[in-house]
Amino acid sequence: MDPMESIKATFFLECEELLGDLEAGLMALENGEGDDETVNAIFRAVHSVKGGAGAFGLDDLVRFAHVFETALDRMRSGQIAAAGDAVKLMLRAADVLADLVQTARDGGPGVEQQRSMAIAAELEALSEGRDPAPANADGELAIDTVPDDAGIDGLDFTPQTVSLDLPADLEAAAPAPVGWRIRFRPNTDLYAKANDAAFLLRELEGLGECQVTPDLSGLPAFDDLDPEVSHLAWEIELSGECSEAAIREVFEFAEGDCELEIAQLDHHAGSAALPPGPDPAGPEISLSDANAELMAELPGPVAAPVASDKPAKPQAQPASATAPAQATIRVELDRVDRLIDLVGELVINQAMLAQRASESDLGRSNGVSMALDDLEQLTREIQDSCMAIRAQPVKSVFQRMPRLLREIAAMTGKQVRLVTEGEGTEVDKTVIERLTEPLTHMVRNAVDHGLETPGERKGAGKPEEGTVRLSAVHRSGRIVIEVADDGRGINRERVRQKAVDRGLIDASAALSDEEVDNLIFHPGFSTADQVSDISGRGVGMDVVKRSIQALGGRISISSRPGEGSVFTLSLPLTLAVLDGMVVTCAGETLVAPLTAIVETLKPRPEDLEKFGPQGRLLKVRDTYVPLIDVGVRLGWRTSGTDPAQCVVLLVETESGGRAALLVDAIQGQRQVVIKSLEANYQRVDGVAAATILGDGRVALILDIDAVISSRRAPPPTGQASLAKAS
Repeated sequence: MDPMESIKATFFLECEELLGDLEAGLMALENGEGDDETVNAIFRAVHSVKGGAGAFGLDDLVRFAHVFETALDRMRSGQIAAAGDAVKLMLRAADVLADLVQTARDGGPGVEQQRSMAIAAELEALSEGRDPAPANADGELAIDTVPDDAGIDGLDFTPQTVSLDLPADLEAAAPAPVGWRIRFRPNTDLYAKANDAAFLLRELEGLGECQVTPDLSGLPAFDDLDPEVSHLAWEIELSGECSEAAIREVFEFAEGDCELEIAQLDHHAGSAALPPGPDPAGPEISLSDANAELMAELPGPVAAPVASDKPAKPQAQPASATAPAQATIRVELDRVDRLIDLVGELVINQAMLAQRASESDLGRSNGVSMALDDLEQLTREIQDSCMAIRAQPVKSVFQRMPRLLREIAAMTGKQVRLVTEGEGTEVDKTVIERLTEPLTHMVRNAVDHGLETPGERKGAGKPEEGTVRLSAVHRSGRIVIEVADDGRGINRERVRQKAVDRGLIDASAALSDEEVDNLIFHPGFSTADQVSDISGRGVGMDVVKRSIQALGGRISISSRPGEGSVFTLSLPLTLAVLDGMVVTCAGETLVAPLTAIVETLKPRPEDLEKFGPQGRLLKVRDTYVPLIDVGVRLGWRTSGTDPAQCVVLLVETESGGRAALLVDAIQGQRQVVIKSLEANYQRVDGVAAATILGDGRVALILDIDAVISSRRAPPPTGQASLAKAS
């Protein structure tokens, strides 16, 4: 594999992180939560993308990033307010930058040139303090003030002509200087940070003709030479009409790691006002002649990925900036997946060994049993550590939503603000990867169907800007994600009528509000009158429900007319292992997730009460909870058994309610490996997944909330009989 391709792949991985930081910083500014350091972080992100792109010759990306960077530089110097329309423009520019990165990485059709040019022109206008060029009747950008020979398609993105943040005394200088004299002495730290002085010298050549003279006065004798110490310095005469700011930009990332002096050459005598230095001990070197061979061996123009603050504009650093960065490594995901699979097999084999030891009637004091206990503890620690490796915050998914909202808001003419909560909530990477599509559908529907137009909201006494809220939280061993809006809510009459028109329900059917709301999950259901790029094709929410169910999760709706709707997703934290209680019911072995169990108890006859024709309630400390016979619910027996001969699992649902599950007996508690039942067999109502026990048998893992929520439904005998047969 080409080493440069490997480095390039690493650059694009870093771009994803940088673009995420860029989006987060701009959103903080838009919400009024940013400060000077936020602007600096945004600038550094764009500067880093530009620097890496320059190393690989990604010219389109470099040009646009430079224009973007220039505007951000003026923002951090206080010449542009970090609020209002300026931030909105920066957000659109961030979208274009992300598209350019994707195009450079994946190839294929590039970013629409007209769009890129329009945003670049607006950024230039913002940097120069003038109004953006207006669009003509055909929607194309009118750029009449730019000369025809200014560069690419009428725009010049080159560093020499783009407006820079110049000090006032330089901008006021009357005649343009004919050249500069630069004294450059790198410190040892510059090389320790994997930088190279030759790159900086070549960057200077891009500003004009350079004559470089090495200063060898600090070079020791060969025997005293220390390869880790910087000994060389250079004096450079730079000819051409460039500014001091442009020169300092070349050395910007290295200013703290070198000695740098810049003086303007005399217009007439060609001398500079630099203080006298040591006499150079080596000949003059021209970068275009004698040093051309050395420069040709370097891999393309390089700009540094980290920008330091300029001395003229010191910025206060937060306390956290001085803290040492935590060391990380990049590992291929396939290796991590393989490790997780091996840990799963280790858990199964440990359970089998424990089962064999138990069947052999070995005493608890036996050395083998004690070693097996230690093995169980060690296995659990290994499993927890491996799960932590795969755990990722949902921030990576949430960060994709602001751009989606901006695009949909522009298409629908609505004003939308996104609020996110719990971005640091961690979940297994497999769950993260499969969350993007469902959340995209739900956010799109929240804006298109949920939120009203500005005029409708104003008429209803609401702010013209609607709000969509994304939140994530850990609850009962699962992750709960909510997508909420403050729009009109679900029009249940309209939903019901559409369902009747499509033959989904009978016109005389009596449905609760919850049942009407759940009609939107029916395949092919849509309330849109017209087909558009956003909705109306009858696909979306049914896809969401299937995707969530495939992850072992559930989705529910809560809606209030005129106030908005809340869609709640409940998903397992991991798809690999869980702690469970092994129970028996109707001769079958089941596993109940331990996180849902509050306590276990033996019911007393005096604590039982009838409820309705078939229902029963159990009294638990002056509170009645519904009693559900798991065997009847799964269709394994037609009539209930005597509760006095059974055991009750008091469980808590994700909504906070409680219920009592009736099972025959408890076998014990153990850690089990989750195996997808749907992928290997078919979906079974009331069952979340399957596992392999220590004796090699397959056991079903209960879906606690599904068993409780459908307790009034008739037993699914056909499906359950298949489950029992498995």
